[in-house]
Amino acid sequence: MNDNLSILRHSASHIMAQAVKRLFPSAKLAIGPAIDTGFYYDFDIDTPFRQEDLDAITGEIKKIIKERYKIERFTLSRMEAIDFMEKRGEVYKLELIHDLPEGAEISFYKQGEFVDLCAGPHMEHTGQLKAFSLLSVAGAYWRGDSSRKMLQRIYGTAFESKEALQEYLTRLEEAKKRDHRRIGRELDLFDIYDEGPGFPFFLPKGMVLRNILERYWEDMHISAGYQEIKSPLILNEQLWRISGHWEHYQNNMYFTKIDDNDFAVKPMNCPGSMLVYKRRLHSYRDLPIRMAERGVVHRHELSGALHGLMRVRCFTQDDAHIFMTPEMIEDEILGIIQLINDVYSTFGFKYKIELSTRPSNFLGKVEDWDKAEAALASALKRYGKEYTINPGDGAFYGPKIDFHLEDCIGRTWQCGTIQLDFQMPERFELEYIGQDGEPHRPVMIHRVVFGSIERFIAILTEHTVGAFPLWLSPVQVKIIPLSERHREEAQRIFVSIQNLGYRAEYDDRNEKIGYKIRDAQVKKIPYMIVIGDKEIETGQLAIRHRSDGDIGVFTLDAFSSRMRDEIESKKL
Repeated sequence: MNDNLSILRHSASHIMAQAVKRLFPSAKLAIGPAIDTGFYYDFDIDTPFRQEDLDAITGEIKKIIKERYKIERFTLSRMEAIDFMEKRGEVYKLELIHDLPEGAEISFYKQGEFVDLCAGPHMEHTGQLKAFSLLSVAGAYWRGDSSRKMLQRIYGTAFESKEALQEYLTRLEEAKKRDHRRIGRELDLFDIYDEGPGFPFFLPKGMVLRNILERYWEDMHISAGYQEIKSPLILNEQLWRISGHWEHYQNNMYFTKIDDNDFAVKPMNCPGSMLVYKRRLHSYRDLPIRMAERGVVHRHELSGALHGLMRVRCFTQDDAHIFMTPEMIEDEILGIIQLINDVYSTFGFKYKIELSTRPSNFLGKVEDWDKAEAALASALKRYGKEYTINPGDGAFYGPKIDFHLEDCIGRTWQCGTIQLDFQMPERFELEYIGQDGEPHRPVMIHRVVFGSIERFIAILTEHTVGAFPLWLSPVQVKIIPLSERHREEAQRIFVSIQNLGYRAEYDDRNEKIGYKIRDAQVKKIPYMIVIGDKEIETGQLAIRHRSDGDIGVFTLDAFSSRMRDEIESKKL
């Protein structure tokens, strides 16, 4: 988001808040930032906003735009600011003022009768807002703390032109059609129930899709020299203290007691790999050691942040941890980048690369971080693909390269990551014997390709609208008898196709043929075979494709050959 758009959206949030205060004078103001997709503002109000309220707020915003209020900045001393907000009854603004450091400049912005605590900057006047839309309402805890009051958050968006706004709204409508939660239910792939919020259920067809993806992942990693391991779901407190998670990640973890000792359900797989590496002494000749793990992890997410398979509390990370000498770093990183590129290309995804550097809460020495960041940047330069810098967004134990997938409607999703780590080998006292016969610390890489299998399936579902390529489709062929007298032949074809190793279904329901074909198309089944008199007489099959319609007549062998080629080439 460019600076001008950020200023526009920040100003739009103030204009929306002004409209809300006009229509709902008792509403208390919380915060209203610009975000990547638009803006939002949080309000403390007795009754949740309804759609008709959003319509009324939209109308009031249009009036404020026409009034072209000048947006003016002024500052107050701490005591003046506290007195100012106390008189207005803005308790959330008072809390924000009290939290500002001593000596901090306290600035406000005024437009007409509306004044807000804000660091700015803003537009010159309200008339500069030309294209906006209010999108939705959601609950949001004050300052993200579930022990605090639930506020009402209004989301909106704004653009510099009506054309850009309309393009975005059209993309939103397309995204609704592709919502993986709806498609997952309709295609019997996966669902989430009230009994387990944030804990997804995979249904039989979803498990077919998932298992195929995992087999593909396994084959790719075996050929790339990885060995697969499995670490326990629950490990003791001491391990998480050594890893740094107890100090840096405790709020996102689940805990339990076993034999009166404290244990944690793992939020990440890496400490388990440390123990596996440490089980015996290694020589430099053993390195690199590449350990892959499809490990189930649990992370405590706020209920308001949960979203289908995209944001869950339990998921499977396709992790790998690579232990190496410092001289091996660049080659290993290049190998991972190539592996990630091969995987994403298989699914037709374009991607962008981002290098995230040292955060404020980093572990270890600045010199080690500088080395790690330089190694990642050097590997990216050798690979020859453009990347951007994301300052301060590295993991607490090391810088990282993130891969952002782009789907067919232009949305991006962070999936793959490569994290270079000098800290955990130090904390776990890992060693290898070098050429000099002395012990040395290995360097470690954490990396994922899918990111999480659940999230990747969600992205893939929305990217394809559930019309998965043939090799991934839970059901590849639907066999449909035209009438009662064709059932025996249809059953024979069904068994033959199954025996050839394809995933098939046989539809002998007492329904009209048009209904059965439409149902197969709705279920996104790639191929349909209708068996009638002609098929019985000729021994040939009339094949119908879910998107191309009738594609011709085939013998069973010819149709099998077509499918086999399509599957082996992983045709999109």
